[in-house]
Amino acid sequence: MRKRSAREAPVADAGVISRPAPRRAVLRMKEYHPPLGGRDVLRLDFNENTVACSPKVRNVLAQFAACDLTKYPERQVVEAKAALHLGLKPEQVVLTNGVDEAIHILCETYMDAGDEMLLPVPTYTMYEVYASGTDGRAVTVQAGEDFAFPAERLLAAITPSTKIVAIANPNSPTGATVTREEILAIAARAPGAVVLVDEAYFHFFGETVADLIGMVPNLMLARTFSKAYGLAGLRLGLLAGAQENMQWIRRVLSPYSVNSLALACLLPALEDETYLRWYVEEVCGARQEFKDGLDALGIRWWPTQANFVLTHIGAKHRDFVAAMHRRGVLVRDRSADPGCDGCVRVTVGTREQMRQAVGSFRASLEEIHWSK
Repeated sequence: MRKRSAREAPVADAGVISRPAPRRAVLRMKEYHPPLGGRDVLRLDFNENTVACSPKVRNVLAQFAACDLTKYPERQVVEAKAALHLGLKPEQVVLTNGVDEAIHILCETYMDAGDEMLLPVPTYTMYEVYASGTDGRAVTVQAGEDFAFPAERLLAAITPSTKIVAIANPNSPTGATVTREEILAIAARAPGAVVLVDEAYFHFFGETVADLIGMVPNLMLARTFSKAYGLAGLRLGLLAGAQENMQWIRRVLSPYSVNSLALACLLPALEDETYLRWYVEEVCGARQEFKDGLDALGIRWWPTQANFVLTHIGAKHRDFVAAMHRRGVLVRDRSADPGCDGCVRVTVGTREQMRQAVGSFRASLEEIHWSK
């Protein structure tokens, strides 16, 4: 009887179904299941633009020809103009399929076996999801009282194994912010790690570290066009960093991950500053009105510099979210996030939309017999 070579795969026994096994990292990978809501409701659960994209973008959409879809997308020209918009060089910027792809690419580029991603929590879920899909791991540092950024504890948690420090500024789901000095201190303490500053909600905050790109060698910046710009459905993000780092990012990044329609819409979105300014001012005004409405209802909320407010409903948080849904308003239960038990996050839209939300809050709280 011939002996099987060590290179030969074993043959499954008759009647036994054999399947390929995923990597061990995938088996232990953290799962993410976004909630489903619908389109005929007021969506205050995903921090999207609650109105529409720019009229200039809508003009491009109306004129986009079917024949344009037959060609592979070419990103270089649009990428260069997006870099210019941020005051950066084209070599310092890549466009991505949403910030999610940027996070994924960072993990694939920098995290090896035994490496760590350092996360101040609570924070954006997808950091840990993508880190857990590598042979490295996520290490979490709990935020301070009232979700204050845990700068000292984060600095103390940095080790030679730290390869990425992910900082959402403003943070999601809390809306809390990090100072420029704290970011620089972390970058200095971890010179061998990428310090990612995710500025998804920059327009509602107004402070950025874009001017430090290239000056601080290990600093990287992420931006999204899903929030203030209203392009969530096109999946468009941006990652920026020192040219020496971006060469490795480009090696891992697919050259065709950003589609032609998204590329066609980005420049008019960037050019329409009048629309962007109107929407941001409307949201910031509505945010203050909404917080006043929460005060009148006796609901606790946390200070925020983003287009959402984290509220505390307490033990009846699930009942509350369901009651709001019955009234056609979707809000996000964040009780599973570290330190967020009983918390519900609410996207801020226009003033009119938030007045509707306050009315639904009042009726829902009455329905579930809520008390402080």
